[in-house]
Amino acid sequence: MDLSYTQNLEDYHLSLAFAGQETGTYIDVGAGHPIADNVSFWFYERGWRGVVVEPQSELAALYAFLRPRDTMVRALIGRVNGEGDFFLVNRLHGLSTTREQHAQKAHDLGASYRKQRQPVMTLATLCETHGLAEIDFLKIDVEGGEADVLAGADFKSFRPKVIVAEAVVPGSNEPAWAEWEPQLTSQGYCFRLFDTINRFYVAEEHPEIFARMPAERADWHAVRHMYEIGRAPENAVHPDHALAGELARGFWAMLPWLAPELIVALLARARHIEDVSERETLAATVVTEAFRASLGRIACGYDGGQVMGE
Repeated sequence: MDLSYTQNLEDYHLSLAFAGQETGTYIDVGAGHPIADNVSFWFYERGWRGVVVEPQSELAALYAFLRPRDTMVRALIGRVNGEGDFFLVNRLHGLSTTREQHAQKAHDLGASYRKQRQPVMTLATLCETHGLAEIDFLKIDVEGGEADVLAGADFKSFRPKVIVAEAVVPGSNEPAWAEWEPQLTSQGYCFRLFDTINRFYVAEEHPEIFARMPAERADWHAVRHMYEIGRAPENAVHPDHALAGELARGFWAMLPWLAPELIVALLARARHIEDVSERETLAATVVTEAFRASLGRIACGYDGGQVMGE
């Protein structure tokens, strides 16, 4: 099925602009999770490839497993090369940002955050380093740092055909594009679409793409959305429902054989445990006989140890 992975049809709008193009190249700055709420995955599924930029280590690590054709760059994109502060929001990873005032908004919602130092490179350096001679689209979603990303671009040497950038203040619908839109228009980019969150621009030398890009947001029901199919084990219409069921049965049957370290990691992820002392307490629990008996009781319904009646 055609499945939109984004929160606001961003991937679908881009698919209309590039209709009929079988392969292409993208830059995804602030890529986030490789599938969920991801703008470029629609295109990766269809054979495209690109450079994805994500400073959060756990999310960045997933790309090697789920999107091996892409080139992952774990860094910040900014005005100058060097280092910069990054505010990592726990649990609500999509709100992580280079602007502390936006991280504080996440904190007000009950999510803690911590400051990290991260390497920073300019967009021009990124393009030069990876030899990006032709770029079909550039997507920027960095929770308030869009102006910094665009300030480090060289649009004379590296010209994405389409640029889509988050254009509202994080956590609100307040306009935020006045800070950076003049730079784009002065470099020959023509505004085409505002989807209530993002603004789309097309390079003036590509009128055919401009014509295909919708000027207004598409009908919400033009494509199915990832959130509508729910969780694979629970929803029979999910495209991966059967596979999820097989994996679940195999997982339960394997429980007694799993290493304690893996069980600790699974439970820590489920319980959102990040504190080292809490993990140590959990580790002491999973090696007890009572805990191992619990694993056996769960597994025996799936591993052949329990004969099920008709």
